Amino acid sequence: MSRPILTLNQSGYVNLDDPAAPSTPQNLSPSLPSGQFGARTPPGSPYLAGAFASSSNSLLPPPSPRTPQEFAEGVARGEIGADYGRYAPSPHSSPRTSPRGSPAPSIRGRGWERNPFDDGASFRSGSPGRVAAFAAHVERPRLSEESSGPQPDRSTFTPMFGSTAPYSAKEQALDDALHTYSPADKLVGGGGWRAFSLRGWLNFLALVAIAGGLVAVFAGYPIADWAIKRSSSGYNAFSLGGAVMNGTGQVPVIPNLPGLIDADTPEEAMTKIGNDGHQYQLVFSDEFNVDGRTFWPGDDPYWEAVDLHYWQTEDLEWYDPDAATTKDGSLVITLDETPTNGMSYRSAMLQSWNKFCFTGGIIEVSISLPGQNNVSGFWPGAWTMGNLARAGYGATTDGTWPYAYNTCDIGTLPNQTYIDGSGPPAALNTSAGLPLSYQPGQRLSSCTCSGDKDEHPGPNVNVGRGAPEIDIIEAQTYWTGKKLVGAVSQSAQYAPYDADYVIRNSTPWVQIYDDDKTLLNEYTGAVFQQACSGITFTDPDAYEESEGTFSTYGFEYKPSDGDDGYVTWLSDGEPAWTLTSGAVAANAESDIGQRTISTEPMSIILNLGISDSFQTINYKQLEFPGVMRVDWVRVYQREDAVNVGCSPKDMPTADYIANHYNAYTNPNLTTWEQAGYEFPRNSLKDTC
Repeated sequence: MSRPILTLNQSGYVNLDDPAAPSTPQNLSPSLPSGQFGARTPPGSPYLAGAFASSSNSLLPPPSPRTPQEFAEGVARGEIGADYGRYAPSPHSSPRTSPRGSPAPSIRGRGWERNPFDDGASFRSGSPGRVAAFAAHVERPRLSEESSGPQPDRSTFTPMFGSTAPYSAKEQALDDALHTYSPADKLVGGGGWRAFSLRGWLNFLALVAIAGGLVAVFAGYPIADWAIKRSSSGYNAFSLGGAVMNGTGQVPVIPNLPGLIDADTPEEAMTKIGNDGHQYQLVFSDEFNVDGRTFWPGDDPYWEAVDLHYWQTEDLEWYDPDAATTKDGSLVITLDETPTNGMSYRSAMLQSWNKFCFTGGIIEVSISLPGQNNVSGFWPGAWTMGNLARAGYGATTDGTWPYAYNTCDIGTLPNQTYIDGSGPPAALNTSAGLPLSYQPGQRLSSCTCSGDKDEHPGPNVNVGRGAPEIDIIEAQTYWTGKKLVGAVSQSAQYAPYDADYVIRNSTPWVQIYDDDKTLLNEYTGAVFQQACSGITFTDPDAYEESEGTFSTYGFEYKPSDGDDGYVTWLSDGEPAWTLTSGAVAANAESDIGQRTISTEPMSIILNLGISDSFQTINYKQLEFPGVMRVDWVRVYQREDAVNVGCSPKDMPTADYIANHYNAYTNPNLTTWEQAGYEFPRNSLKDTC
């Protein structure tokens, strides 16, 4: 049976089922006079003459409608919309003037910017595929301007398909499937929503990672930083064998030095028997086996090299952190003739101040001294000082160094005299014809008024605090009466002072273990300190310009503010001499009480200086540079008396240092007042 030919009824629609429809093919293209076109009729318009010469042959009944998926696949393959151009269709149409003076029907009324029936090669060549695709989309044929019957009112613009709007939302455009879809079409190929979509979960995890990173950076890091710094201030910053942080919040980054005990420490050095017969365990060590270490602020967890002139002892060198490093398994401090900051020499001083401190126990260092044993001039030192003072920072030592005193009496007052200056006689005149003391008074005494507790480090105002000094060694030369030999001073510095600086220097309060190796120092002090010192002779091979071997020096001590404390100095593992609490007991002549064997947390200082104030400099024979080498530093404590940290609970320092940070960080300040602070009131001379 033959297929009916398309015809139009009076309303402009095709009726395929009307038996009365004419059998003659109808020409559905507009019939316009040749050459009569609107002024804005574009070339290639469907209303150009001949544009639909074969329209009656090409226009076919629409096939079955495409599904949205088929539309999408057709667009993707280029079968649909390939000739429409790359720009999105516009739902608006611009009225055109027809040859009859009325708005002409326009294919643009359906929203295409470009007429699909242009004179492109695909249509001129009679490609039926694209025409059929377009025809499948168009569900109603266009009106023929030559059809018989009443014509629609064209006084206003009317779309060619009879719609009252340029575009109907109910009609499907070729690209609708790309952006308008039902939930079932969300996945290519259908299938709806899936709970286990790899791409979806990857997107979700990426968002979680980004959000987590932002939270970590802007919330987690500040909180962690605060917590770490808070926990690092003081005793809690250390734990035996596993500490990873010091009192200033720095974290060790040195290979093989993850904690307080250096991994390179030999097994046989982990314990030792003290001079008191008890076993001691290692609590800190630095073997200096990693070459190339530096000691600028922040470089090292336990040591820091200062950058200053040590004016307190009239030194001739500038302490420069670049003069200290590690090489060949040792710490190397070099004193050379490099003019630096107005000083003729350059050297280095390392401190563990506020980083590593200990209270009680044994400290030993293995040292090779600079120069020759019989040439004076270099001043190498290894010593300890209470953490409430910082070596080289004059404001911090003002009124604290070298006080080791826990009694409220005139020993805490300026010049160690009565308030009216009337005595005692031993304080007014010494055998040298000078006043006994030029000290400003003990700043942190047990006489502190309770109202000034914020200016006292604690644990309460009734505890006397200070910065006592115990020296491992200060190397020098010594005249035996026949020749100069090498020696070291092993001493403790004290305030307040005994009359004429003379301690109770006889047995049992002082003990010399070998008179051939050690003797008491004739120098006992001056207006700024009382020195309790023994002179120990050194191994002549343990010098840089001889064999360069190492000797071991140290001390063992028991802290006490009573009568049971002691300090025993060591040389090559053997005791040299002992100072007991009885040697620095109360002194009736100077009217002072018992001095303590330091109960303060002690920091460590290693330095190499040069100064005429210590001994005469032999410029003719002294050879530069001078090099001091330290093979290792080790600290031991009894298992039942471990006390490591710069701010222990019973002798805190952290808050006090933090509240007076200016004094502890500015080496140019010489007094506490210059730093902007005042001494707390003393109940003996001030109104509390």
